Amino acid sequence: MKKRSAGLTFMTLLLSFSMVLGACGNNGNNNANSGTNNGAGSGGNAEATAAPAANSGSDSAAAPDDGSGDPKVNLSFWTLFDGGDGANMQALVDEFNKTHPNIQVKNTKLVWGEYYTKLITAVGNGNGPDVGISHASRLPDLIDQGVATPLDDAAAEAGVDWNSFNQNLLDADTVDGQHYAVPIDTHAFIMFYNKKLLKDAGLLSDDGKPVMEQSADGFLAFLKTLKEKLPSKVTPFALSNANDDPYRLWWSLYSQLGGNDLISDDLKSAAIDKEKGIQAADYIQKLYTEGYIKKNDPDFYKNFQSGTAAIMMTGVWATGTWESTKGLDFGAMPIPKLYDQEATWGDSHTIILPTTSKEDPAKRKAAMIFANWVADNGQIWAKAGHIPSKPSVIEKQEFKDMPYRSDYAAVASYVKFSKQSTKTWQIRDNASFKFLNEVWANKMTPAQAMDKMQDAVQKILNE
Repeated sequence: MKKRSAGLTFMTLLLSFSMVLGACGNNGNNNANSGTNNGAGSGGNAEATAAPAANSGSDSAAAPDDGSGDPKVNLSFWTLFDGGDGANMQALVDEFNKTHPNIQVKNTKLVWGEYYTKLITAVGNGNGPDVGISHASRLPDLIDQGVATPLDDAAAEAGVDWNSFNQNLLDADTVDGQHYAVPIDTHAFIMFYNKKLLKDAGLLSDDGKPVMEQSADGFLAFLKTLKEKLPSKVTPFALSNANDDPYRLWWSLYSQLGGNDLISDDLKSAAIDKEKGIQAADYIQKLYTEGYIKKNDPDFYKNFQSGTAAIMMTGVWATGTWESTKGLDFGAMPIPKLYDQEATWGDSHTIILPTTSKEDPAKRKAAMIFANWVADNGQIWAKAGHIPSKPSVIEKQEFKDMPYRSDYAAVASYVKFSKQSTKTWQIRDNASFKFLNEVWANKMTPAQAMDKMQDAVQKILNE
């Protein structure tokens, strides 16, 4: 991936993000969780503060030494988290500052919908933060524009052991053999279920797990039993009718079938495996047409939260919401393995070191110490439902003592990330969503949708 100068070309990416950020707010029928779903775990609708100009100057040089051998370093840290995620990240920053007197981190919370635009603009103007957040799916854009920098030299200085991270997550942040980000989680697509309703339908085992054969036919039989045994007002499977979550389900099943990425290895050609894409889309279309998923559901989150849906699928970020819902007896698990291999959709929050007007080795080392510490203390971050990026955290008793998380933590190793392309979000919005939505509405056949997606992806890649 060819890296360009952030100072000369940041406007190119700014314009690109301005097009996709509209799709990161409220996408069609996903209004139920517009604060969490499209933000991929950004944490709800709590107020977030706008960011002041970053302090990108080198204040480490003027800071006194406290006797430990390293000068004191102040780091500006830009985040996009609000709600529960915002509180958990602030708790991590506070604890780090308390235990690392020589490194003090100032957390500035930006509004999710403005974050990437402000980050790109600030870096391009030479006023970016010392530390930032990036989704793994957006990292290729930031690398391409020279916003995100390689980390290996600073990581070596800070003693970071890359082998301590989940390799699947680490691979998503590695480009041309270099690490560009420190993964702190994966927020994957999983399944939630209402224990009372499954028990009423005779589909809950003694240990509180769904009774379901892990196959395409087995899942349909499971849904059929739910529909037959439960009152008509109960939705067997709560899912939105458009955009993010049905796309995430399609991507998951397409990946379980062994489908290619939507683009070729050289990132120049559309490469949809049409047969597998059709099979996955046809399966999901039938879930709508046969009445397992409620049509025109105005709020599928509320449907599950109110106890009138037997199962739902969405991201792990919903775990905290269901926990705080009085009277909701639920469980969480990976989405069922319907086809040949385990796979699910997911993204990852990562920590990056943006380009600054003056590179300061002391700050970069301190920033890597901070990023690695956040990953090491992922049990705090996991309170919102995210899966920690380090296997060692999953073995901590503090993590094991939290309900639900251990039931789906294994999916971190088989989340299927998209190819590292600067076109990922355009393809999602202007090809995948556009035509798959027509399939879910029964206005287009899966075969027609795959043909149109193939053409649309190629057009985007040619731009």
